[in-house]
Amino acid sequence: MRRPGVLITGASGEIGHGLIEKLAEDGATTIVTLDVRALEPSLGRMVHREVTGSITDNAALDRILAEFDIDHVYHLAAYLSTRSEFTPVTAHKVNVEGTMNLLEFAQKQSESHGRPVVFLYPSSIAAYGLPDLETKAKAGKVREEEYNTPSTMYGCNKLYCELLGRYYARHYKQLAAEALSGKVDFRAVRFPGLISAVTVPSGGTSDYAPEMIHAAARGEAYACFVRPDTRIPFMAMPDGVEALLTLADAPRAKLTKTAYNLGAFNPSAEEVRQLVLRSFRGASLTYDVDVKRQGIVDTWPADVDDSAARAEWGFAAKYDFDRAFSEYLIPTIRGRYAR
Repeated sequence: MRRPGVLITGASGEIGHGLIEKLAEDGATTIVTLDVRALEPSLGRMVHREVTGSITDNAALDRILAEFDIDHVYHLAAYLSTRSEFTPVTAHKVNVEGTMNLLEFAQKQSESHGRPVVFLYPSSIAAYGLPDLETKAKAGKVREEEYNTPSTMYGCNKLYCELLGRYYARHYKQLAAEALSGKVDFRAVRFPGLISAVTVPSGGTSDYAPEMIHAAARGEAYACFVRPDTRIPFMAMPDGVEALLTLADAPRAKLTKTAYNLGAFNPSAEEVRQLVLRSFRGASLTYDVDVKRQGIVDTWPADVDDSAARAEWGFAAKYDFDRAFSEYLIPTIRGRYAR
């Protein structure tokens, strides 16, 4: 018999670290991972089966399908925003075709065990595209259905995959009533910039905030690649992981959307810089604006309206700006380099 479990793709990334640790806490969840990179040994010991491979490899997915009865898919694997701009064709292959493979995988799983597979998908504020800074300033907290005109390949991929997920959820729901026994229960969150104290920033377009802390903790000079007045929403990684798990457990009947905004705090780059300087006296934090990356961030909302997530499935971020930095990010990162 196939063993019940959950599948995490892209498990070696920032979200994957926190998600594996939370799911492994009770020891009752069978965790299967799929990633092109091997997990760190400390994480690898928490999972039941680690599969090294790509989400574009159907053979790897078929092996998982044959051995495990997956009821939850956490599809984290993706080419991120900056990298996608340099390799748009590869980004489309991984982000879109890979997601299509996972949706088909979930549908096959649901057919095999006769119940829906809950499919958690981390989307992004990159799915938005505001036309200019004046519009951004006037827009205030942007709702899910507004300004869905992304300016980057990553944003296009994320928005399209949200629509693919909605299609699978609705199309197979209709078929299920007629002939099939299973379907894909697709649930997406549009994450703001996620900041982790555990993993090193990997060059994402919103990574200027954690990069300041890491550089200051190492005693290295850092030049921020966006303007001081740049403002986008952020979230501490523990809140992001908790949001995915909370949404996964929410009753389907209470959900009116397949994609939800999430937010926590939205400081300017200069406000982040000043807070880091207060914690690391003498740190060298300056500005050297990267025109291309600045242009991308300028199309993202200064803040988002996450009232639907709060009302329908009880989302509530625990970390505001001050607490995220003073209690989570700065002490943990400082300790990392002290060791």
